[in-house]
Amino acid sequence: MRLLIASLLAIASFLSPLTGLAQSADVEATIDAVDVDTLTLMLDDGETYQVPEEFNFEGLEAGVRVVVYYTEIDGDRVVDDLEIVK
Repeated sequence: MRLLIASLLAIASFLSPLTGLAQSADVEATIDAVDVDTLTLMLDDGETYQVPEEFNFEGLEAGVRVVVYYTEIDGDRVVDDLEIVK
């Protein structure tokens, strides 16, 4: 039984750094710029957010307040979801 627990702890400690590669978060900010060609949003927090190809840019323009749910992958912020704050 001790060997099993020790093995599980060793595996868990080995795999724990892998969870740091993709971190989910959210931010509420105002859009500074929308670039449909490069599929990016620049927010007033100074960060650029990548959006998927099928992303709907309708209603998004500079000055619109949004909540962006994103995952950080290799230093890039990739949008998972976006809500317009009214």
